[in-house]
Amino acid sequence: MAEVAANNANHPCETPKNVFDFGAFVGDLIVEEDASSDDISLEGLQEELEECKNDDVVANILSKGIKLREYTKGVEHNLRKVELDSIQDYIKESDNLVSLHDQIRDCDSILSQMETLLSGFQVEIGSISSDIKILQEKSMDMGLKLKNRKVAESKLAKFVEDIIVPPRMVDIIVDGEVNDEYMRTLDILSKKLKFVDTDPMVKDSKALKDVQPELEKLRQKAVSKVFDFIVQKLQALRKPKTNIQILQQNVLLKYKYASSKNSFGGSFILPIVINTRMLRSTLCFSTAEEASSDAFMLHITSHIFHNLMDNNLEFRYIISFLKEHSKEVYLEVRAAYIDTMNKVLSAHFRAYIQALEKLQLDIATSHDLIGVETRSTSLFSRGREPLKNRSAVFALGERLNVLKEIDQPALIPHIAEASSLKYPYEVLFRSLHKLLMDTATSEYLFCDEFFGEESIFYEIFAGPFAVIDEHFNSILPNCYDAIGLMLMIRIVHQHQLIMSRRRIPCLDSYLDKVNISLWPRFKMVFDMHLSSLRNANVKLLWEDDSHPHYVMRRYAEFTASLIHINVEYGDGQLELNMERLRMAIDELLMKLAKMFSKPKLQIVFLINNCDMTIAVLKEAGPEGGKIQQHFEEMLKSNTGLFVEELLMEHFSDLIKFVKTRASEDPNGSNERPISVSEVEPIVKDFGSRWKGAIELMHKDVITSFSNFLCGMEILRAALTQLLLYYTRLSDCIKRINGGAALNKDLVSISSIMYEIRKYSRTF
Repeated sequence: MAEVAANNANHPCETPKNVFDFGAFVGDLIVEEDASSDDISLEGLQEELEECKNDDVVANILSKGIKLREYTKGVEHNLRKVELDSIQDYIKESDNLVSLHDQIRDCDSILSQMETLLSGFQVEIGSISSDIKILQEKSMDMGLKLKNRKVAESKLAKFVEDIIVPPRMVDIIVDGEVNDEYMRTLDILSKKLKFVDTDPMVKDSKALKDVQPELEKLRQKAVSKVFDFIVQKLQALRKPKTNIQILQQNVLLKYKYASSKNSFGGSFILPIVINTRMLRSTLCFSTAEEASSDAFMLHITSHIFHNLMDNNLEFRYIISFLKEHSKEVYLEVRAAYIDTMNKVLSAHFRAYIQALEKLQLDIATSHDLIGVETRSTSLFSRGREPLKNRSAVFALGERLNVLKEIDQPALIPHIAEASSLKYPYEVLFRSLHKLLMDTATSEYLFCDEFFGEESIFYEIFAGPFAVIDEHFNSILPNCYDAIGLMLMIRIVHQHQLIMSRRRIPCLDSYLDKVNISLWPRFKMVFDMHLSSLRNANVKLLWEDDSHPHYVMRRYAEFTASLIHINVEYGDGQLELNMERLRMAIDELLMKLAKMFSKPKLQIVFLINNCDMTIAVLKEAGPEGGKIQQHFEEMLKSNTGLFVEELLMEHFSDLIKFVKTRASEDPNGSNERPISVSEVEPIVKDFGSRWKGAIELMHKDVITSFSNFLCGMEILRAALTQLLLYYTRLSDCIKRINGGAALNKDLVSISSIMYEIRKYSRTF
């Protein structure tokens, strides 16, 4: 192999040229004669040759033609030589190998001794591990025993602490006053009673037999004492002329332990802490008795009492103690509170309603309807009522302020009465329900927090609801003020929103009931107005005056008021009823107009009424909706009719000629063509009196229309139409043969325009 490599190295350049051909070589192979053909098998030779095809050494040998047998002998000779050299190397190192063998044998002896020593150590360590395990088990056993003893000690200590009755606690429960210390002692007693009743281990203990009778005596004594305490404070509310705030501050607030806040939804905090001195100065009360006896005490009665309860933790201890340890007594306290607050609130609401009734301003009666003739109402029935009150029957005016002041404090009757003020019923209605909302909110939160029962609220307010219903049922059947009824409906809606923002549901059913009562009444009064228009006696209503009729003004003010109230609500049912009312007033207006003998006066009457109605509707809002649009179209159509009537009155010949002949062709084949003689009288007549006629038209318009601006607008429309007629006449004259002869009599267009501008300046 080395020789082959050497040969390859000696002839590097010949390698690419002498490419070996396996096929040719195999074909030239000569098998020696001494090789037995029976022992040689050439099977697989081709595959082996293919595998050696890429072997450089084999390829090099075969390419030089070396015989395989010779090459094999050379390789065996080389191997034998290498073997002999190796033997010589080992002989040279024999001494070192013997020394290494001795060293290995000595190490093996030493390692054997170490193995024996370590085996002894292993046995000793196993013995120590067993001892440690035994000690660990003893330690765990001792720790468990210690833990159990500590648990037993703590339970025993707690048991002794919970079941023992200290002499100090007995003294406080039996002889002590109801104060902070008494409440804390009451809380300790409650825990001991719970412990005795709930812990199953206590029932089997001998200590219970000694302690239980004493605990029962203390329980009965505590229940009796706190019951007397609460009943005493509740009875103070029933005493006449009792200043509840002073009573609570001097007797109960000294026990103040902790304060709490009534809040709900994060958006409303009920102001219930009232300073006595500030209250007196605000109400101008001279004595505490006067303040306490006034109906306005409803503002502070329940609020201060609730503030007292909320700001004194001992009351909660009392109620909790009675609930847990004396259900019967708790029910008695609950019933006593319900009865007390029911009567107190009912009495104060009744007094407040009576005070409000003195402030009521009567607005409308059953005769105050849109279509009722003014003279039909009794003169004596209106003798004492100011005239301005009658205007409020149909006009909204400042009555809308009640919706803007929806969340203002309730009226104070003494102040209003001292100032001799009177209010429409919707103002009193808002004030009453504002007071109801605030009182109900305070009571509802108190019952929920103090007693933990919302149902108590409805039992307490059964009385106040009955008082308010009685008052409302006496007022509503006699209420004929449609605007006031609609305002009350909107007030109820706003109050529902306020209670919703407070997240207080206690008045939902009540406000729904009030709303359901108001709508039918409003519909009935509205239908009365509608019937008054439909059944109106035209002969009684008619007046020989073309200015706006008082029935139409009533309708306009009434409609504008309802539109203004309904702006933010979009009540479709109300809009439908108002459309029915509009159709009825249209029919009545036409009947009244036909009572005039002259068509011109009929038109003037319609224009004045439409103009007045539009002006009133615009005051209610920028957009009067379909109703305003209807009257604007009616005004426009009647304005056109009046303009034609006015012009026909002063320039009839001119208008008739322009409408009938001006459009004809003078040079056409007409049977009677337009001639100068036919036009000349018209031109001269116009030229001689057109300025005077315009002045008469101006005076006519001024006297006919109550609204100056509307009259000037109509005059300008009439003059503009006159200019158009005259322009068409001038154009016709230019087309007539010989028409130039009339130029000297024609009035220039600029002169007419100057007159129009002169009257336009009055705007």
